[in-house]
Amino acid sequence: MPQTLSASDMVTPGSLGPPHTEPTDGEQAGQLLLGGAPSSASLDTLIQHLVPTADYYPEKAYIFTFLLSSRLFIEPQELLARVCHMCIEQQQLDKPVLDKARVRKFGPKLLQLLAEWTETFPRDFQEESTIGHLKDVVGRIAPCDEAYRKRMHQLLQALHQKLAALGQGPESLLGTDKPISYRTKPPASIHRELLGICSDPYMLAQQLTHMELEQLRHIGPEEFVQAFVNKDPLASTKPCFSDKTNNLEAYVKWFNRLCYLVATEICMPAKKKQRAQVIEFFIDVARECFNIGNFNSLMAIISGMNMSPVSRLKKTWAKVKTAKFFILEHQMDPTGNFCNYRTALRGAAHRSLTAHSSREKKFLELAKQVGEFITWKQVECPFEQDLSITHYLHTAPIFSEDGLYLASYESESPENQTEKERWKSLRSSILGKT
Repeated sequence: MPQTLSASDMVTPGSLGPPHTEPTDGEQAGQLLLGGAPSSASLDTLIQHLVPTADYYPEKAYIFTFLLSSRLFIEPQELLARVCHMCIEQQQLDKPVLDKARVRKFGPKLLQLLAEWTETFPRDFQEESTIGHLKDVVGRIAPCDEAYRKRMHQLLQALHQKLAALGQGPESLLGTDKPISYRTKPPASIHRELLGICSDPYMLAQQLTHMELEQLRHIGPEEFVQAFVNKDPLASTKPCFSDKTNNLEAYVKWFNRLCYLVATEICMPAKKKQRAQVIEFFIDVARECFNIGNFNSLMAIISGMNMSPVSRLKKTWAKVKTAKFFILEHQMDPTGNFCNYRTALRGAAHRSLTAHSSREKKFLELAKQVGEFITWKQVECPFEQDLSITHYLHTAPIFSEDGLYLASYESESPENQTEKERWKSLRSSILGKT
């Protein structure tokens, strides 16, 4: 029995529809189309809606949403094989004599679909077999117009360039992302503090924006889906990373690294006046990130300053002008799913009112958010890069959580019995090691 899905889970009803297909497995004809797009249909019918013909081309929204969401039910390589097979079968491309007039109307639509697919989801074409499918189906229409073969060559060139660029992933940019255990504060001749590299908050915010966009550039939209395909059902919403989500995982590691780097830079100085200066510096950096629109770095900086080893430094915070920090904390308040700055989600609320099911709301919202992500990752950074700053951010040693606590306790003594016991335990476990 064909796998039955709800297409309204995946698409926004369009104004066009594919060639009519007879209902199967008890489906009623009235269920197959809703405003031109399938409403409830088998996987075959949904794929049929993706396949262009001489007189039909699927809506762009349908193409993106289906290609994004369908990988929950079918491997992209298998989907491509079935699309190519349908094209060959429907257009009779396996016949010795082709209907050239019809193929000349169909050919540009097929190439357009393949161009959109390879441009948006290039990783779907990493296996040689997928390239074989492309060459086979285009090779069948090429005798009708040699321009098709030239267009296919251009498409494959662009695909190979994109895959080569994606192959230079951001993992290598992270440098030493494994936290080190705190033993003793390193001599000034060895440890370089961030303020010695960059003392301008606006400049640092610019360089962080460079790094964020570089990380984003490598993340494929499909990684957001893949991260939750095989997630642990007992782990709530915790994603399950795999070799299909390397770049998304690297982005998460970068966020965590920035949190720990901020906390490390604050806990490192021996004098509270210096620690207060570092905190005020990061508050200014966070404010500049907010003004630029770099919310990921902003959130990481605030998270680093809110880590317990930092927040417990009461004597240090007493010397900090905290008004600007509290304003930024308010902007990043997680209450209501960060409603203070997630104004972009308001449009989704209106659309969800007209959705036909709870699953439709999920997939429509997924496609919307991932679509917006694609727009964001294509933004060109307007700031000039400073390699000395970005190198430091990538490679500067960071403390583990235990290391941060030990540095914090040495800066400001434990205040209660719990902290004293923890300090004693940390000194025994970390400082006692050689």
